[in-house]
Amino acid sequence: MPSRRTITVHHARAVLRGAQRRGFDALPLLQRAGIPPLLLRDDTARVTPEQFTALVRAVYTATDDEFLGLGAAPSKPGTFAMMCCAALGCEDLGAATERAFLFYGLFPSGPRLALERHGPGRDPDAGHGEALCVVRNDLSRDEDRFVAQCLVVVWHRLSSWLIGDRIPLLRAEFAHPAPAPPHRAEYELLLGCPVRFGAERTAAAMDARRLSAPVVQDEATLGELLRRAPAALLSRHDYGTTVAEQVRRVLVPSLRAGGPARLPEAADVAARLAVSASTLRRRLRQEGTSFQELKDAVRQDAAIEGLVGGREPIAAVAARLGFSEDTAFHRAFRRWTGTTPGAFRSAAGGAEPFRTAADGTNAGANPTAVGEAAAGAKRTAVGEAGAGSAARNGAPHPLARRDPGDAPIAASRTAPRPAGRSPG
Repeated sequence: MPSRRTITVHHARAVLRGAQRRGFDALPLLQRAGIPPLLLRDDTARVTPEQFTALVRAVYTATDDEFLGLGAAPSKPGTFAMMCCAALGCEDLGAATERAFLFYGLFPSGPRLALERHGPGRDPDAGHGEALCVVRNDLSRDEDRFVAQCLVVVWHRLSSWLIGDRIPLLRAEFAHPAPAPPHRAEYELLLGCPVRFGAERTAAAMDARRLSAPVVQDEATLGELLRRAPAALLSRHDYGTTVAEQVRRVLVPSLRAGGPARLPEAADVAARLAVSASTLRRRLRQEGTSFQELKDAVRQDAAIEGLVGGREPIAAVAARLGFSEDTAFHRAFRRWTGTTPGAFRSAAGGAEPFRTAADGTNAGANPTAVGEAAAGAKRTAVGEAGAGSAARNGAPHPLARRDPGDAPIAASRTAPRPAGRSPG
């Protein structure tokens, strides 16, 4: 069962694909993000949202392209921010969506999206009709299926953000064949709805009534969204609509408490959810998972986040997650990620002990990352794209335009690699 807060390594491989097509070496990009290259060889491995965001920013800086080298043609930095600004001027979500799609339609190589409205009848849960976001691009070059997934996920997340409310999707469908496990399970986790593959087109549906919801965001909140992206737009949102999500909501707080964790047993969680233990197991089985898989996923997320943060010794992380011996934690972590906790922490730049410098930065963190964050605080996330919102904290989102004087990433451009070679 994929984890809730961390991100599949498949997405990291897909992001690197565009840079490699442009002739960039993947190793410096992975080093900038603190991702061990060996992780890319393990289909079950995962990275933190911070690592994924750092990788996207590194590839964005190298390619100078909002599509990260994955589109038919580059997208000029600042385009996404300007599209968001255009949508903010609308009264409701329907008008904002149509304006956003029209905006990207001005660019020959941009996303070709359409909003369709259908009356009730296609879906029993859509009593008032449904609104569909339809992707009309030719995505045949999208060998990782990453662009198709991103277009649907970003539209959904951006729509929810615009109206300040989480929008549950009714269904999603993709024109490409079903991916192999474990990546296939990622789709339903990201979208929170039934997903069908091999469809006539790529689209996602929501209740049509959502289109009349008012737009509640402004340029100031847009700046904050851009600073938290892409993790805020691509990470999974927990809607509590499945039994697995409800179980995770019970398990996660146990790992946040001080001292060694004791995750609740299946009977305890079942009692919290007002069902029997056998009913809980049966419903989880119907959703394609199990109680033990959920416990492992929650521990995996907490382990990765604890090691990347670098705030406690590895032995303390192991004890906090409920492992009686360090060796048991090392075995579990290698099974999850393909590497050891120490190697993972070193690659993520968290080997130094955590301490706070006089200027408030993490003096033990990766100095490059700290320097980028300090430099990014001086930039404008939206203003440079015409919105006028200052970036008060952190580095700007890669989709916001960079200063011309920004130092390029220290990634060497090499001859393109032959197809199928591992970047690591």
